[in-house]
Amino acid sequence: MRSSMNRLTDTAIIVTLIITSTCLAEDWPAFRGPNGHGVSNAVSIPVKWTDADYKWKLDLPGTGPSSPVIIDGKLFVTCADASAPTGILLALNAETGEQLWRKDYPLPKSKMNTLNSYATCTPTLNDDSVYVIFSTAVETIVVALDHKGNEIFSKKFGPTYSSHGPGVSPCVVGDLVVFTHEQQKKETGLWIALDRRSGEPRWTIEIDNGQISYSTPCVYHPTGGQDQLIFTSTTHGITAVEPTSGRVAWEVKDAFIARVVSSPVIAGDIIIGSCGQGGGGKQIIAVKAPATKSEKPTIVWKSSDRVTTQYVPTGLYKDGLLYTCHDAGTIACRRADTGEILWSEKPAGRFYGSPVWVDGKIYCITREGDCVVLKAGPKYRLLAVNSLGEASDATPAIANGKMYLRTKSKLMCLAPTDK
Repeated sequence: MRSSMNRLTDTAIIVTLIITSTCLAEDWPAFRGPNGHGVSNAVSIPVKWTDADYKWKLDLPGTGPSSPVIIDGKLFVTCADASAPTGILLALNAETGEQLWRKDYPLPKSKMNTLNSYATCTPTLNDDSVYVIFSTAVETIVVALDHKGNEIFSKKFGPTYSSHGPGVSPCVVGDLVVFTHEQQKKETGLWIALDRRSGEPRWTIEIDNGQISYSTPCVYHPTGGQDQLIFTSTTHGITAVEPTSGRVAWEVKDAFIARVVSSPVIAGDIIIGSCGQGGGGKQIIAVKAPATKSEKPTIVWKSSDRVTTQYVPTGLYKDGLLYTCHDAGTIACRRADTGEILWSEKPAGRFYGSPVWVDGKIYCITREGDCVVLKAGPKYRLLAVNSLGEASDATPAIANGKMYLRTKSKLMCLAPTDK
């Protein structure tokens, strides 16, 4: 692995790096919310509901599996017109569903898995900008706009070589926009950090060729140490990178035995990732991050149980427990520090979307379009299965006490209950 870094000025170095610079606690600025943890502080989301409980519901101008993101009362979501093809970024009033603005990006026609879409990318936000990626086998476009829809920058990168098509989302870390631009057996794969205001590269990391992965990075905050960007990838396993410099802090290169699609999960000082193949997972691995620069990361536990090991969905950590939704439909609960399985059940259909935690409950949408609600904890308890009326591969978003649910072609806002 080789790192090439642009010159960094002293004023650009950040003491504290977080996924969003000034996002409020009730915002949901990225895939699975702040730092991708999937945990909300809302307390009034319904457990069971019907169409009458939606505050608003609308038809999107295209389809896709990406998830909505929300900040300061504004909601952003991508969709695509596959016939054109065109990538679409929508900005909506999160309270009413009213369209604020729309941006269309003509895209070159590109072969991909029939389950994939030009609108796989979930946008990411900070207090003044929205960032989105549209990837094809011809080129990759990274766009930054302000919240009023004015373009800040638009950068083009090379093609994304993959028989499955696009699948990455960016993250904002301080004054950087970070994303992966991996390849499948052609060209050189890259992890890229851009200046979030100018779009100019701050650093890039070359990675080994091989199977492309689709993980979204997140930030690990070590006790008493500097923040680290965590990447999970097929060819480099679990990697920690210093955000300001692009220097690799530590790595468990042989962590995964198959393709990585899900994103990393931070469980205290343990980093958890998974890999899979075809329609299911092959292995979950938990790695303890080193406490000092002189120490090395250690593998805490591994699991190759095919029934409870997920492939596409990202796991969820809360209160010492790890919840995973298997592609084939099993939901499992483990002790995050040991990997011990406490329960595993199949309440409904299959999963591509990832679970979120709200007020002691787990919410996750099946591919068939049912939102499963479970009681979080060491004992299994199914609370409800709510039909959304259409297939979905998206993950719920929660902001200002409301839940936003996306199906293939629709977006809906679930009103809070009186509590």
